[in-house]
Amino acid sequence: MASYCVSIFHFLLSTVLFSSIVDAAGLIGVNYGRVANNLPTPDKVVELLKTQGIDRVKLYDTDAEVLTALANSNISVVVALPNELLSSTAADQSFADNWVQANISKYYPATNIEAIAVGNEVFVDPNNTTKYLAPAMKNVYNSLTKYNLDSAIKISSPIALSALQSSYPPSSGSFNSQLIEPAVKPMLDFLRQSGSYLMVNAYPFFAYSDNSDTISLDYALFKNNSGVVDSGNGMKYYSLLEAQLDAVFAAMSALNYNDVKVVVTETGWPSKGDENEIGAGEENAASYNGNLVRRVLTGSGTPLRQQDPLNVYLFALFNENEKTGPTSERNYGLFYPNEQKVYNVPLTQSELQSWESTPASSGNQSQAPASSNESKTSVAQTWCVANGKAGEKKLQEALDYACGSGRADCSPIQPGASCYDPNTLEAHASYAFNSYYQKNSRGAGTCDFGGAAYVVTQAPSFGSCEFPTGYGN
Repeated sequence: MASYCVSIFHFLLSTVLFSSIVDAAGLIGVNYGRVANNLPTPDKVVELLKTQGIDRVKLYDTDAEVLTALANSNISVVVALPNELLSSTAADQSFADNWVQANISKYYPATNIEAIAVGNEVFVDPNNTTKYLAPAMKNVYNSLTKYNLDSAIKISSPIALSALQSSYPPSSGSFNSQLIEPAVKPMLDFLRQSGSYLMVNAYPFFAYSDNSDTISLDYALFKNNSGVVDSGNGMKYYSLLEAQLDAVFAAMSALNYNDVKVVVTETGWPSKGDENEIGAGEENAASYNGNLVRRVLTGSGTPLRQQDPLNVYLFALFNENEKTGPTSERNYGLFYPNEQKVYNVPLTQSELQSWESTPASSGNQSQAPASSNESKTSVAQTWCVANGKAGEKKLQEALDYACGSGRADCSPIQPGASCYDPNTLEAHASYAFNSYYQKNSRGAGTCDFGGAAYVVTQAPSFGSCEFPTGYGN
């Protein structure tokens, strides 16, 4: 293997690399909306969350009964200051102080409030509350400071993808020019200064439903597909959500906010819809949410932000029967109000081991061309490959760890073996990283190697070498 051979002198790197691996995977939470008249009581909801292994929840208010029920539950909570309070919060520091005292400090730390969403999708609020957003965020922050909570609780505000003026291709992502100076920059400045993150609500379902003639359903559902190449930078995407998020990252980069992180505060797929809501259905909802959970818990970041794990809140915990709008609006829930699952979907790492993606329904598919490996990869399989941008030193160290202490099967990349060619560091490292990843059941964080690797949903191609999967190879 020339200079790519395993070196025993690098085995001691295993401890350092392992610490990076453990911290690499993303986190899954769920949105707990309550626009319904038939939901379980908050104390029963907390028990349901615990039973399902869900330890992160996002609310749309600061309901006293809900916050009390969540006390001492070890569940991290994101609460919200509703849009209708933005103008008062922005205009009056004492109003913000009183709100924080009554809704935050009263419950913290027994209730583990980790963030406050100030408003929700404010840029599309018909009541024109955009101008109040940044001042309201600052006043809430000042109030947290008074109660010595500013280091424990983050402040942000969820934006919809409609805040973007351009999102395709992802590299061309840009914010609406009319929002940049009055709203986007002040918000991003605040997030940077306070060490917080941008909250983003992203729904591939809407994009697919409106463009099913041009968007592959498999691409929208994280299933095996031929991928979409970004004509701007040549990057290839295998999931619509990642392309949407990278459009946000590109928009932030265009304004020089590369250091601000992102959390997906809403994403989901409806289990039922009207006739014109193409793609809505239980099978597709199960595939989207299940494959997304797999992607989050076993992968790294997006192509543009590979180092940043995906942290996602699924929408939503329950079907909510009093929501207005099309049928889909009342059918995003993972659970019925009787606490039964609407469909089978894994929510934890342990559940992933026995879960398989439900095949997409055939009625509304817009199929992408099949790849040569499609027959082998029809059940949302994933692989681990080397990050060529990590640098030769980091790749070599990670390769040595994988083939050494990591106990990956590196015999196929020895001279004369089936995967020795192409004899490049990236190819050999990719094989070793994938072997380690598969041997560890594609567990959370097992494809990172300190940023030297990332997860892909398309079978890697290095010459004639076939990469093993976790399905019996």
